[in-house]
Amino acid sequence: MSSDGNKKQFWKRNAAKVPGSIQHVYGAQHPPFDPLLHANLIKAGNKPPPATPGKPKKATTFQEFESITSDAWDVGDDDDELLAMAAQNLNIEVVMETANKVIENHSKQQEKQRQDDTTEVEQREEDTQEEVAEDEEEDEEDEEDRVEEGDVTSPEVSFASQSSPYTDALHRQRSLPHRPPVIPLVARMADQNTSGTPAMTEREASRLDKFKQLLAGPNTDLEELRKLSWSGIPRQVRPITWKLLSGYLPANAERRESVLQRKRQEYFGFIQQYYDSRNDEHHQDTYRQIHIDIPRMSPESLVLQPKVTEIFERILFIWAIRHPASGYVQGINDLVTPFFVVYVFEYIEEEVENFDVSSLQEEALRNIEADSFWCMSKLLDGIQDNYTFAQPGIQRKVKALEELVSRIDESVHRHMQHYEVEYLQFAFRWMNNLLMRELPLRCTIRLWDTYQAEPEGFSHFHLYVCAAFLVRWRKEILEERDFQGLMILLQNLPTMHWGNEEVSVLLAEAYRLKFAFADAPNHYKR
Repeated sequence: MSSDGNKKQFWKRNAAKVPGSIQHVYGAQHPPFDPLLHANLIKAGNKPPPATPGKPKKATTFQEFESITSDAWDVGDDDDELLAMAAQNLNIEVVMETANKVIENHSKQQEKQRQDDTTEVEQREEDTQEEVAEDEEEDEEDEEDRVEEGDVTSPEVSFASQSSPYTDALHRQRSLPHRPPVIPLVARMADQNTSGTPAMTEREASRLDKFKQLLAGPNTDLEELRKLSWSGIPRQVRPITWKLLSGYLPANAERRESVLQRKRQEYFGFIQQYYDSRNDEHHQDTYRQIHIDIPRMSPESLVLQPKVTEIFERILFIWAIRHPASGYVQGINDLVTPFFVVYVFEYIEEEVENFDVSSLQEEALRNIEADSFWCMSKLLDGIQDNYTFAQPGIQRKVKALEELVSRIDESVHRHMQHYEVEYLQFAFRWMNNLLMRELPLRCTIRLWDTYQAEPEGFSHFHLYVCAAFLVRWRKEILEERDFQGLMILLQNLPTMHWGNEEVSVLLAEAYRLKFAFADAPNHYKR
C-alpha cells in the first residue's frame, strides 16, 4: 500500500487518538480562523509547509490541521557537582563532561542491578532444583517402600509418578522469562516517594534532613531550596516545597498561615460568585466540555470518584472564567492532577489510587481544592500562550523541537521526514499536556519536582526534556518503516513501567542539551 493510503487508513482508524482530529480537538473553544493573525504568525517565523500537488491536502495552518486531524541522580555525589553548576555560566565542555559522568554512572548502576537480579534468579533456580531433587529422592524412597510393601508392583508406574503434572509445570515455569512485579499506576514508592513510606536509605534520610532544616528556618532560602529540589523532593516535604517553589506561599514562615487562609477564602469566594453561572448560555459550552473531559483523565480510579469530579469541575470552571483570553482548552484539565495528588498526600499515608477521597474531612478537601487551584494557576501563568487563540506557544515549541532534533539526531529527523511524519502530529500533545499522557503519573510528579526548581521549567526546560524523550526512542523509531507504524509508536510509547531511573536519565540528557543549546539557539537553527 502506498504511503498516502497508509496515512488515510491510519487517520480513519485513529482519529479519536490524534490531537487535532475532529473527535479529539485540543483548543476546541478557539474562535474561527483569523487571516490577520495567521499572517502575523508567518512573519514571526511560523511559515506553514506548502501542500504537495497530487497528494491529500496537508494542513497549511494550525486551524486547518485542527479541523482535519529516589532522586534524579541518586547514584553518587557527582550530582551535587552538576547541580552546583546550574546557576553559573561555565565552559560547556565542563558541563557536558559532568553530565556525561552522571549518565555513565546511571548506566553502571543499572547494569549492576541487572547483574544482581540475574544472580538472584539463578540462585532461586538452584534452590528450586535442590528442593525438587530432594523431593524426587523422597519420592523414590517412598516408591521403594511401597514396592516392598506390595502397593506398587510395576516400574512403569513409578516412572509415571516422576513425570507428574507438578514437575511438568515446574519445568515450564523455569523456561519462562523473569517477569517484573506489577507497578501501581500512581506509585512505585520504593522508587518514587509519591505515596507510602518504605524504609529510607541513609542517603534518602540525609536528603530529607536537609529539606527539613531548610524549611524550618524563619525565612526559607528559595535558591537553596531549588538546588536541593532539582534532584527530587521527598514525599514528606513535597507539598510545602511545591507551594513555595510555585510562588503560592511566601518564604517567610510567619506569614504562611495567614496567606493560606486568605487565598483559600478568596478561591471559595470565586465559587460563590461564579459557579452558579455554569449553566448560563454563554458559559454552558465551557462547563459541558469540562464535564466531558474529566472522565477521560488518569488515573481513572481517582478522577471517577464523584467527589473528585466535583472538585476538578469547580477548579477548571473558575480558572476558565477568570482567564477569558484563553478560556478552557482541552489539556488544561490534566494539569490539575499532579497538584491534587500531592496535596492529598498531606493527609494520607496509603496509595492514592486505592483511597476514597470522600472519607477526608471537609476542611481538608477544601484546602486541597483551593491549593490545587492556585498552584495550577501559577503554572499556567508561565505558559499562557500555549492556550490562547491559535495556541502560538505550542506552535513555536513544536517548531523549536523539530529544529533541535534535526541537530542532535539527524538520522531520526530524516527518518520521520522520509515517511512524512510531521512533528505537530505527535508533539502537539507533548507540549499541550506537558508529557502527562506519555508518562505514568508517578513519573510526572517526579518530573515536576525538577520543573518547579528549574527557571522556566514548564516552558523553556520542557523543550529539552521533549527532545531527550524523542531521541530516547531512536532505535524503535528507526525500525518502523511506514507512516502508520511511526504514528502508532509515537502515540503509545512503552513507558508504563518507567520509574526513577528512567526519569533520571531523561533529565540528565535534557540538562545537557539545555547547556549545549539554550544560550546559543543558532546551534539548532538551520
